[in-house]
Amino acid sequence: MQCKKGSNISRISKVVSSLPPSGIRQFFDLVLGMPDVVSLGVGEPDFSTPWHISERAIYNIEIGYTSYTSNKGLKELREAIVSRIKERYGVSYDYETEALITVGVSEAMDLALRAILNRGDKVIVLRPCYVSYAPVVLMVGGDVVCVDLDLETDFKLTPEILEEVIDKNGPIKAIILNYPCNPTGVSYTKEELAYLFSILARNSIIVISDEIYDGLTYDFEHTPSFVFEAIRENLIYLNGFSKTYAMTGWRIGYALGPQDIISAMTKIHQYTMLCAPIMSQFAALEAVEDGQEDLLYMRAEYKRRRNFIVSALNRMGLETRLPEGAFYAYTDISSTGMDSMSFARALLEAEKVAVVPGTAFSPKGDSYIRISYASSIDKLRQAVLRMEAFLERIRK
Repeated sequence: MQCKKGSNISRISKVVSSLPPSGIRQFFDLVLGMPDVVSLGVGEPDFSTPWHISERAIYNIEIGYTSYTSNKGLKELREAIVSRIKERYGVSYDYETEALITVGVSEAMDLALRAILNRGDKVIVLRPCYVSYAPVVLMVGGDVVCVDLDLETDFKLTPEILEEVIDKNGPIKAIILNYPCNPTGVSYTKEELAYLFSILARNSIIVISDEIYDGLTYDFEHTPSFVFEAIRENLIYLNGFSKTYAMTGWRIGYALGPQDIISAMTKIHQYTMLCAPIMSQFAALEAVEDGQEDLLYMRAEYKRRRNFIVSALNRMGLETRLPEGAFYAYTDISSTGMDSMSFARALLEAEKVAVVPGTAFSPKGDSYIRISYASSIDKLRQAVLRMEAFLERIRK
């Protein structure tokens, strides 16, 4: 029904109207069109997709694979994903009933929440976090239980904090866990995860584990959540190809989980998205089958960049912990006396270096900025020189 002129009835959902725009995109609208900007903002690899992965997609287009696939995704891709997990970790998933190919991990997260939540169900969201987690919970009708982490625990969830949150907030339906984490780069050892998952299992809390940066863990082996038998029946494991294989534009993710949950996610997926693009799925299949060497090369380069930028930031007096994974540094700017938005705006205007204000990831992130080191080492060096000049000027 069209609203009459002068009507007080809004045609926009109250939930959607109440959501703030993405803090990342909002800031980067300022960057568009500015010449000579060194962007350390958007979390996108500067590598092109490895050619053999692109070539697999091109070849399949040339021979006529331009149709829909099964709603669940290409059988070959689902088989390859679960086979690799079985081979590497000894964990079995049924590719037919426990696996779903999605349009990126973002769609997988949305499907997971829509599949399990009733109105008013509570979901733990750890902050600082990726900007979409809380809004998607709210759009589904869930209630967000925010847990603000800080440097005191190295931005990690601890068993003590988790127990306290559960005790204070009554029945919790689910928790969104992201490791390595965007924006902090924090990850967890196998021992740390075991403690957390034992508590979650004891309280029958569904774990939605976003492990999109799993291949970019630098100083210890990434431990996937599905190796912990205690939570397997309450685990929705999400992963994809965007970050580790430089395939952001291909938009391919996947979900693994219990049959009833994957079936519910697939039902929503078939009504809203139908299937992921077939050519992108063939590219992902190539990455699974023959992309390990590319991943290792890119990871080594990201680690080199991480070491360079973290060392430079600390040398400038901007305290930055060494991230265990992903390609972000979460940098404390409190020594400058500026809040995160003012700092980011001033740095952009004065030296044309773009970073993301910490408030994009948490209301309590006003003393932080996120720096992406997915840019080349030459661009990082250029950014460091500009930041040094900026800091020298504001500290006079």
